[in-house]
Amino acid sequence: MDNCTTISDLFPKGKKTYLVNGVSTTGWFSVDYNSIDLTNVTLLRAILSRTNRFDGSFTLVQVEVALSQYKAPAWLNVQHDSFYSQFNLSMRSYILSMSKQYTVDYISSPEVSFLKSLVGRVGRKTKLVLRFLDEGLVEPSTNQTYGSILKNLSSIKTFASGILVPKHYIWPVTADNYLQPSTSVVDDAHKAGLEIYAADFANDFALSYNYSYDPLAEYLGFIDNGAFCVDGLLTDFPITPLEAIGCFSNLNNTKADHGAPLVISHNGASGDYPDCTDLAYQKAVQDGADVIDCDVQVTKDGIPICMSSIDLMDVTTVASSQFASQAGVISDIKAVAGVYTFNLTWEDIANNLKPMISNPFGQISLSRNPRNRNAGKFMRLSDFLAFAKGKKLSGIMITVEHASFMAEKLGFGVVDAVIKAVDDSGYSKQSAQKVMIQSTNSSTLVKFKQLAKYNLVYKIDEVVKDAAPSSLADIKKFADAASVSIKSVYPESSNFLINQTNPLVKSLQSAGLPVYVYLLMNEFFSQPYDFFSDATSQINALVHKGGEGGGVDGLITDFPGTAHRYKLNSCRNMGDKTPYYMLPPQRGGLVGVIQDKAALPPAMAPEPVLTVSDVAEPPLPPVSNTTAPAPSHAPVEVSVSIPITAAVLVLCASLLI
Repeated sequence: MDNCTTISDLFPKGKKTYLVNGVSTTGWFSVDYNSIDLTNVTLLRAILSRTNRFDGSFTLVQVEVALSQYKAPAWLNVQHDSFYSQFNLSMRSYILSMSKQYTVDYISSPEVSFLKSLVGRVGRKTKLVLRFLDEGLVEPSTNQTYGSILKNLSSIKTFASGILVPKHYIWPVTADNYLQPSTSVVDDAHKAGLEIYAADFANDFALSYNYSYDPLAEYLGFIDNGAFCVDGLLTDFPITPLEAIGCFSNLNNTKADHGAPLVISHNGASGDYPDCTDLAYQKAVQDGADVIDCDVQVTKDGIPICMSSIDLMDVTTVASSQFASQAGVISDIKAVAGVYTFNLTWEDIANNLKPMISNPFGQISLSRNPRNRNAGKFMRLSDFLAFAKGKKLSGIMITVEHASFMAEKLGFGVVDAVIKAVDDSGYSKQSAQKVMIQSTNSSTLVKFKQLAKYNLVYKIDEVVKDAAPSSLADIKKFADAASVSIKSVYPESSNFLINQTNPLVKSLQSAGLPVYVYLLMNEFFSQPYDFFSDATSQINALVHKGGEGGGVDGLITDFPGTAHRYKLNSCRNMGDKTPYYMLPPQRGGLVGVIQDKAALPPAMAPEPVLTVSDVAEPPLPPVSNTTAPAPSHAPVEVSVSIPITAAVLVLCASLLI
């Protein structure tokens, strides 16, 4: 009991060692205490990666209490009958007593002899289920490994109606956590007349990389894969399989739908491949993105390319290349040393460097697609435009930052360069795909508005609760839409949603500005606990109109496939008939469950309101040359002397269901 309760605090001398299924095990055991002893024992998280703010808030729940208070179908699992029998405790007698007082729908156990002892003694509607442990472990009553028992499913039918297996029995994974071909165990069980349930699901575990950190995709792999379907799922997060079963099975994932919410990629499908590479863009289109994106930077020889950071140290292998010695600090950009896109020519980058996949949560071992960490080719802006043209997209989005720096320090007009590239690609002569330009700088968007007819998106790069009417009027002068951070839509403290609804989205929309929210990621660590480690639950809340919903018009995401699939779900537009698991969480609802006031997240400081002074900027400085200066151009001021000629680089930018 010591791994999930406070028993060691209450009984510090209670540690003992017993044989459990033949294995010497040390800890605190329930057999040494009566119900009075356990009155003040409270529960702790058993998985240390989860929040500790609920620790000590809840006492142990007796089986009788759970069965009487909760009217859902009941599943009782008896894990250690042979252990309890050493202390003259009969789990058989206890279960038979419970089944006479309460309706018990399922009884499972990993022990064959225990299940056999119940045959004919429980109600006809009660299903007995053999629970399989890892293949190499020995079942105590038959002295056979579970792997051996699995080979004789017909014998199980004599005492059980189903089997419960770890999910890897069905979808095994490689040593580096990629899926192998599925086994035949589901079909074998069904042919033997057995139901089969899959276990060990949790949204905050390390899923196979094939699922792109999307737990709903994993559940669909067990119920909607075109080959087989399990009969049940045992999970720590029941909301996600409920979504999968009720709203996301049997969808046509190839359907093109450019309606709201608009799905905008962030550096392509950068959750699966290195940012802004050909593979990332191909995956984004394949996954159903409505808009693919590219951020703009500058190379030494004036070749526009797509790159998600102006500092090559962030997104390429430059640190291990011959160019690493060129690292220097440019205070206008960042305070630490970097090798910048304008330090190298296109040929230097394309022929000598490899892309490097982004890993925003690599420090907690949530790495992205390691087999493809350096896969793909860098893209010039012309390559990006040529690739996007003719695809089933509603548009492209080009993000432009550092325009003032480029003009003033490098003598390069990035606005003019982007307009020329778009014109040269033929985008100005077509209407099938709109051209969107995004920037955090109003001066950049003002310049674009003066020179071209694009859809301009103002990115609000700070967390704000609202926008003052004067700032809205100012934004309307140069922008057609706005992008805002998730925390501006759903304020949070210490990863818990707080009981606060910001009017920002409605204010922007009332001013005629569609709102796109950034940045969505599938990794559970990116989501407040209120979304139950489920990216789809977060998307649903952000998009939902009215009530607790965010009501946004578009989603900017590293994983466009997850957002596109959401648009196809069968539970949208159901009004009052929307299932409860497809409703947004109550803001502040989960934090309200914390009983220990000392464990509450800290109160948040009030978020600011966006004002005119936040939006207004002086015009972009003039550019002396519209082409890249000669190599003799004065070097940019860095901490080491690096001669630089200007050029442009495009930056890409536990319940059973």
